[in-house]
Amino acid sequence: MAKQETKSRRFIKKLFSSYRMVIINEDTFEEKAQLRITRFSVFLTGFLGMSFLCTAIFMTISYTSLKEYIPGYDSSELRQKAIQNLFTTDSLITLYNQNIQYLNAVRAVISEDISFQEEDLSKAGLSNSSEQSTSFIPAIMEDSLLRAFVANEDKYNPNNNNSSLELKPLLFPPAKGPISQEFNEEESHFAVDIVLEENTPIKAIADGTVIFAEWTVETGFVIILEHASGFLSVYKHNASLSKSQGEAVIGGEVIASAGNTGEYSTGFHLHFELWMEGYPLNPANFFNFYDE
Repeated sequence: MAKQETKSRRFIKKLFSSYRMVIINEDTFEEKAQLRITRFSVFLTGFLGMSFLCTAIFMTISYTSLKEYIPGYDSSELRQKAIQNLFTTDSLITLYNQNIQYLNAVRAVISEDISFQEEDLSKAGLSNSSEQSTSFIPAIMEDSLLRAFVANEDKYNPNNNNSSLELKPLLFPPAKGPISQEFNEEESHFAVDIVLEENTPIKAIADGTVIFAEWTVETGFVIILEHASGFLSVYKHNASLSKSQGEAVIGGEVIASAGNTGEYSTGFHLHFELWMEGYPLNPANFFNFYDE
């Protein structure tokens, strides 16, 4: 027992024993500085220094952007940004798919390439049974288009009477003249060909936006308008175009002049098409192309 007390006293004595640290010039042996220290002061100074250093590192990482470089660190801000980016990516993918479908529809309009697939029929609520056929699709589209235009006209015309609504005030014929070739779905001729004199003005059938106005080898100068209710009007074999892509037009406004351009043209005429949601419509059901 006495030996343990003696050891403890010796340890405490050594811990607080004073030491003198002297700095001497090696050449002249001149004393430059001296410092009186104890073992306890050395341990205490080291501990306080390490504590301060650890605290400074922790504060620097916690309150600066350095924490983002620590592997596995996950903050609420980063999680929120990740979720927001996920929703943004999902929206962009949806928009991209819609644009691809739209561009495919426009490409089909330009090339006059269309096929009615069973998947499209199922989306439209139609089966491929013997009692139903693809010929019903244009009729449904035409009825929807007519209803949309009637509703739009009725919205802005306070004197309009629902019992006497007609299509004539709603749409403008692109041009008037003899029909050289009518709409024929079986022959994949999804248009009417109107015989016209050279440079006859071609008019927009309704308000819309030019989504295509370019030269093609097969159909010459082509202009396509996008209208309300999701339908397109197409004008081909023009001699020149009066509107450019992106421009807004109003119904009855001149957008082109009749011509005989393109490899598929056989004379001065207008090749006029109507499309709705990727399906062709018979323009003769909407317009009277003959002079009254």
